[in-house]
This record gives sequence, C-alpha cells and structure tokens, in this order.
Amino acid sequence: MRVIVTKNYEDLGRVAANIIASQVTLKPESVLGLATGSSPISTYKELIKKYENGDLSFAKCHAANLDEYVGLTKDNDQSYAYFMYNNLFKFVDIDMANTNIPDGTEKDAAKECARYDAVIKSLGGVDLQLLGIGHNGHVGFNEPADCFAKGTNIINLTQSTIDANTRFFEKKEDVPTQAYTMGIKTIMSAKKILLVASGKDKAEIIYKMVAGDITPQVPASVLQLHNDVIVVVDEAAGSLLAEKAPEYIEK
Repeated sequence: MRVIVTKNYEDLGRVAANIIASQVTLKPESVLGLATGSSPISTYKELIKKYENGDLSFAKCHAANLDEYVGLTKDNDQSYAYFMYNNLFKFVDIDMANTNIPDGTEKDAAKECARYDAVIKSLGGVDLQLLGIGHNGHVGFNEPADCFAKGTNIINLTQSTIDANTRFFEKKEDVPTQAYTMGIKTIMSAKKILLVASGKDKAEIIYKMVAGDITPQVPASVLQLHNDVIVVVDEAAGSLLAEKAPEYIEK
C-alpha cells in the first residue's frame, strides 16, 4: 500500500487525476470503478481539465459505480447517477451507454444485486477502482459488520452514515436508509485501487485503515491485503498517520 500525502485538497485532486489519466492512457478501454461524495470531486475536476485540454479521452472507457441509494430515481438530485452525470460524465466524452450504476428503483434486491454483479463480470472486472472512505471505515456502502460482504448487496445504512447524509436533504425523513453497493470481494478484485480522503475528520480512520488491524469492523482495512493500492490524502487527513506511523507514508 502506497500512501501519498499532499499539501491540500486541490493537490490531492491533481495527484489522483494523474494516476487515473495514466491508467486510461496506457489502456484506453479501461473499466473504471468510480465513487461519489465530496472526496473525489477535485479529482473529477482535474480529469475534466485534462479532457478539455485534449490530453485525455474516455471514449473507449467503461465506468462502473460503487453504489446507489435505494429508492432514488436517476433524476433525483441526491442520487449518485445524478452526481456522476453532473460532476464528470456530461463534461467528458464517455459514452453514457458505457456507464453503469446500480438501479436504486429496483425493489427486488436479489435481482438487482445479481444483475450488477453480472454487469461487472461482463466487463471483465474493474481495472482501476476509485474509493472514498467513510468516518466509520466504510468503502462503497459496506458498513462495519461481522464479516466482509462479497458481491453486490443491499445495505442498511448505519445511523452515523444517515446522520452524515442529512445535510444533503431538506428533511431528515427524506434521507435514504438503504443502498445498493459493490461488495468487498468485488472491490478487492479490481486490478488497482486508488483511495482518496481529505480533512482532519478523516485522520483517525485513515490511521486505522493503514496501520490498524484488518477487521470487518473497519471495512477499508481489508485494502492492506491488496497488492496494488494507492492512498492519496491531504496533510489534514494524513496527520495522525504522520504522527503515529510515519513509516507508512511515501517519502
């Protein structure tokens, strides 16, 4: 696991975008596993700049997103389909037919989970998986649990995750309580993993993920077992790691 600490959030975006751009340049038909939330926004902005400057094309790429809220339609402004379209897809040359996100409106969970696993299998798996990390260590929406989830599954969101999401909705009762998410096994099957995090509030969980025990109670800790993981954090998010276990940080 490589850990790169950048000066700030903007630098984080540039470093992460360069890693993704290198992947796409070397393999134009790459399957990109994509994430939502505040952490990857600066990365997407930098990728858009590269496209606009003529340095990068997504024309041959496929995308497979990590997760989607159950119950939200694609045109809901809090859905992850909406987020991806308005933060990346509409600004670059990716074919929307080649983008894939779990269907939050599908009420048959078993059917949707099987469908999405089949989609990822049909693409030959993910070449590079972009991840954020929750305060409780969730990746995708794989919350702390007694075991690691395997394939795509439906998750009952923890109260801490629901509380963290209330700022995005008009009323607390509008906040989704479930989500479809890629499983840990699917994420770990990606050839390369890139995790980004920023802010002092992520410092503790970054320390636990990188230097702590491998446990499903901290889902992201399983990334220690992957043979090609790059973690890019700003100084704030990497502060506790720098203080307690600086040997993990790339010089």
